Amino acid sequence: MVRTFVLMAAMTALVGVFGLFLGGETGLAVALVFAFGMNFFAYWNSDKVVLRMHDAREIDARSAPDLYRMTEELARNAGLPMPKLFILETEQPNAFATGRNPDNAAVAVTRGLLGSMNREEVAGVVAHELAHIKNRDTLTMTITATLAGAVSMLANFALFFGGGRDRPMGLVGTIAMMILAPLAAGMVQMAISRTREYEADKAGAAICGNPLWLASALQRLGQLSGRIDNIAAERNPATAHMFIINPLHMQAYDSLFATHPPVEKRIAALRALAGQETRRAADGPWR
Repeated sequence: MVRTFVLMAAMTALVGVFGLFLGGETGLAVALVFAFGMNFFAYWNSDKVVLRMHDAREIDARSAPDLYRMTEELARNAGLPMPKLFILETEQPNAFATGRNPDNAAVAVTRGLLGSMNREEVAGVVAHELAHIKNRDTLTMTITATLAGAVSMLANFALFFGGGRDRPMGLVGTIAMMILAPLAAGMVQMAISRTREYEADKAGAAICGNPLWLASALQRLGQLSGRIDNIAAERNPATAHMFIINPLHMQAYDSLFATHPPVEKRIAALRALAGQETRRAADGPWR
């Protein structure tokens, strides 16, 4: 909750500065009202917004029995309630989790993930997403996606804001804020997401019981995801940090939202973790 409060305060300040540069004191007041409204909306509805952005379709035990049973078992291992499950109709293998708390959480996997991974690899990916839920990352990450998208939207419409005499920097300031505001939002995303991926990898390995399952999945994701477009993610780049691996690669500005640590480092960390567990098992309980 503290992390979420700090995030919302930072994004509110960013929107406020944006309004100040665009419209002076009047712009600041309007921007703060907008930011508080967005914060309230994001807390209660950001998960639904993100799922809608990616045209997610809910599934259940009847429509996807194998995936549902696997997720149910992994959720028990993690000590979590069963999350809602969604399918994203894209051939790019990927996944993300969302929701404001474990009781209102969802895991979304792509059609491409189910078609290109074996059962152990899918389990590793789902366990990683459940780890985000268990660590309560999903609220922060989803709110970040919603607010960063709002900042980018304001930047895109910046030239249509009234100029007036109270705009401190005129056209130059507007253009600067159009560039800097989305960049600042992207920096907030990077600060939030990168370390959490390592933590979710480690916790996910414990949930599924084998770090090498997730390591194998990440290796395959790294090979395949860069070759297959995820059109919904490209249209909504502010949600990129939510995925297990960066879904963006079509456009030059995607690098602003490169919120994930290198796949090779994540795989190396998981293999090292597997080696530690093997050594502990070989040493026996008295070592």
